[in-house]
Amino acid sequence: MASSIFDLSGVRFIKRVAIGNPTPSVPYSEEDAQQATNLLNRCLSESPKGRIIGIEKNFILLNMGEHQIIQQWLVYHIGFERKPLWID
Repeated sequence: MASSIFDLSGVRFIKRVAIGNPTPSVPYSEEDAQQATNLLNRCLSESPKGRIIGIEKNFILLNMGEHQIIQQWLVYHIGFERKPLWID
């Protein structure tokens, strides 16, 4: 079973999928996290299958009174050879 080699020159569409909340002023629920995870899984499993071509790892330091809180989020860059019809 031979698999085809993924070539970045064939990427014609990139979808950014953020997992986590980049804006501390907006509440981020478990439902939002599940929707983002479902979109990522759909990008990687449905036809045309995408490939992860990059990951941004971001964080922000928040001061809440005497405490410091670190808020983190990831942004996955999914490359496709053509834009899937199911993506808006």
